[in-house]
Amino acid sequence: MAYKSENIANILKRMNTQYFLPAIQRQFVWDQEKIISLFDSILRGYPISSFLFWELEDKNKNTWDAYKFLDTGSDDEIRNDPANGAGIHQMTLILDGQQRLTSILIGLKGTYEKKQKYKRWDDPTAWTKQKLYIDLLKDPNPDPNEDPNLEEPDNSEIYYGLKFFDYDNAPSSSTGERWFELGKILDFDNEDNFYKFREEEKDALPDSITKKQISIFERNLERLYRAVWKDDVISYYTETDQDYDRVLDIFVRANEGGTKLSKSDLLLSMITSSWHGMNARDEIYDFVDHLNNSLNRRNKFDKDFVMKSCLVLSDLPVAYKVQNFTQKNLNLIKKNWNSIKRAVEAGVNASNYYGVDGDNLTSTNALIPICYYLFKHPEVNLAGDSSFDVKNSRNVRNWLIASLLNGVFGGSSDSMLSSIRSVLQPPAEDADFPLSAINKVIEKAGRTAHFDDNAVADYLSNQYNGKQTFLALSILYRDYNWGAFRLDQDHIFPQSIFNKKNLSRYGLTDEQINRYIDLKDSIANLELLSADENQEKHDKILERWLATRDESFRVKHLIPDDPELWRIEKFPDFIHAREKLIEERLMALFK
Repeated sequence: MAYKSENIANILKRMNTQYFLPAIQRQFVWDQEKIISLFDSILRGYPISSFLFWELEDKNKNTWDAYKFLDTGSDDEIRNDPANGAGIHQMTLILDGQQRLTSILIGLKGTYEKKQKYKRWDDPTAWTKQKLYIDLLKDPNPDPNEDPNLEEPDNSEIYYGLKFFDYDNAPSSSTGERWFELGKILDFDNEDNFYKFREEEKDALPDSITKKQISIFERNLERLYRAVWKDDVISYYTETDQDYDRVLDIFVRANEGGTKLSKSDLLLSMITSSWHGMNARDEIYDFVDHLNNSLNRRNKFDKDFVMKSCLVLSDLPVAYKVQNFTQKNLNLIKKNWNSIKRAVEAGVNASNYYGVDGDNLTSTNALIPICYYLFKHPEVNLAGDSSFDVKNSRNVRNWLIASLLNGVFGGSSDSMLSSIRSVLQPPAEDADFPLSAINKVIEKAGRTAHFDDNAVADYLSNQYNGKQTFLALSILYRDYNWGAFRLDQDHIFPQSIFNKKNLSRYGLTDEQINRYIDLKDSIANLELLSADENQEKHDKILERWLATRDESFRVKHLIPDDPELWRIEKFPDFIHAREKLIEERLMALFK
């Protein structure tokens, strides 16, 4: 079948009525900038690449899962709703072009949910619904001869005045601007109505408008009308073969351009096409949502973590290679799916139990060996209170945190995961986490999951409220249930002391004051306190605070015994002494 071309208005009428998305498609990922860039290309008459459609025979329209196009974009992740094929003739699935078609639908008929800067993602007031507008008075082709300061634009810049504005707060037009909601151009399905509207809008322009601005206004509105209603912008090829394997191969090849398939997208596509009787796409996305939003702490996993876990836990090749996605291997993942979910959730729960969550989990791959261990030993309880559970859990916790702090899984970690899995695979004589065997594998790769001199130096470089500082502090304590209650990073010598005015009272020179301030946020001046304890301590000077504490407090928090070091005049000496105590505890933990 040859390529066909149609205008945007006709294609829009078929979206979510005849045109839908196959389950193998990834989610919509374009942001406002990309949407604007697409419409700018359309208005400039640039080609926007071809599209690939798959027309289903009516007997097959309910054989494959299909989804609706989104009419709302977002800075957050939004899921597509399932489509119902009832009553639809010649149902067509889009194999290549989802991002572009969805962007056109959002720009002309939908909205975009924009997150405001500096507000939390879970704050409902952080989100505003917006629509796309065009400034009809902006000249897309300014004459550099009329403005000597005007630089020649490169082809990557936006020529037309396109911008998203709040849905409930339409932009006001000034003498130099005339904002027009882009989607209103769909109201004019014949030229007479359009030209009548254009004349009415032109007459409504303020008297101060210039002839040149009127000309720009007319040209821009005309260009928008023709881009949507007249130009055959959408060039597409329709595949009619009903062989899903052939179509899947076409899909993968077609998506090698544009927004590339990620490796997990490819595996998800394969799984979705082969798991008959189970909606793999929904299963996996629902599980990701569950991990992120339904456990004790807020996590930030994505489908890549789940897909990689599926490969590792099913003892399949870890690398994403097409030749590894055989039907036999995909069936094995399906067979293991419930056990995979149980083990992964148990691993995530354990990490949350240790205080590791979306804010400080710097490598999700570091969790996969723990999930594999729990997959092989479903009877193990890392939150248990038996002597075995406590000791084993402490080993798992220390290994996880040390791996994160030392960047064991930085860069490409497929070979590391495969090597660690090799020591976890053989039937074990007992259920202990094989700490020594795993660490030997890591050392062979030139990395370390314990603390040598270099690792200690890196550890001591952590600063107050750094991404890994909570983990670094937590590993110093024998208690390991840091995820069960709130803990604060507290300055042992309180922050309030460290300004020039306060420090000068102790007879310090300017050089000494600068040195004190440099050391203030060092990890050697930090400890973890409960919220209540931190509130009680507040800004008390160290000598006064320690006078209210039992000796066991100093032992727990590695406070040097010498009272002389508790004085602000000895602060650098305190830091040095506590660094030595930290090093000793790390070495004892990982001897």
